[in-house]
Amino acid sequence: MTIETRVDGDHVVAQLSGDIDGKTAPEVQSRLLAALASGNRLLVDMRQVGYLSSAGLRMLLLLYRQVMAKNGRVVLVGVSEEIRDTMSMTGFINFFTLAETVEAGLAALG
Repeated sequence: MTIETRVDGDHVVAQLSGDIDGKTAPEVQSRLLAALASGNRLLVDMRQVGYLSSAGLRMLLLLYRQVMAKNGRVVLVGVSEEIRDTMSMTGFINFFTLAETVEAGLAALG
């Protein structure tokens, strides 16, 4: 799992690469929560995420709640069809704004 974050004003942009499962979700959560100390709008670029386990879904929901508690917003970019289907079946997709490109995601963050 590769996690790259950058802060641009009150926007936190995270680029993830690899699978998010029970082993990697805690690291992703820790890194993104640390980055969110600098902003309340989170863009998660998931174009390079091939698999998202239930632990990954819980991690995304926790991040969503943390950001919403700060009156922020979360946008997921490039979610694969398989992950999108899983998020739809579990109802998690309703919590997030989805975008196809980073540019569209940044525009959605406002």
